[in-house]
Amino acid sequence: MSILTDPDWSRETPTRFWDPSRRLLRSIRKWQSARGGLARRWWVLQHRLWSVVTGADIPVTCQIGGGLLMPHPNGIVIHPDARIGPNCLIFQQVTIGLVASTPEAPQIGAGVDIGAGARVLGAVTIGDGARIGANAVVLRDVPAGRVAVGIPARLL
Repeated sequence: MSILTDPDWSRETPTRFWDPSRRLLRSIRKWQSARGGLARRWWVLQHRLWSVVTGADIPVTCQIGGGLLMPHPNGIVIHPDARIGPNCLIFQQVTIGLVASTPEAPQIGAGVDIGAGARVLGAVTIGDGARIGANAVVLRDVPAGRVAVGIPARLL
């Protein structure tokens, strides 16, 4: 059992009625597990509601590992093809997306922390347990357990 790779689902459980980021994640999870058309329509409506409330743009088709934590979800944008491992922490105004020169989306490992305002762009891989500093612009791979900061991001 690994702390990084085993999803901690309790991180996604809403702790009170007004818990927008966790409600948004719940709507994504429920949509992905729903089989019938009516259930999917209900959860897509919930997803739209919580997307507006949080100001986050996270498609229901994203591949997100369990235990994602978004303390302040406003302005978070995740590309539909991006993959995010379990137990990650993403702060506000983060973009995980493409660059014009490549159609491939980022791959984020397990237990990765991404600071406020950071951009992870293009066909990059962020290793397990890596840390991305606030406002960093990541355009190259970050090895597991390393810290990346700056514009463009460099390893510490």
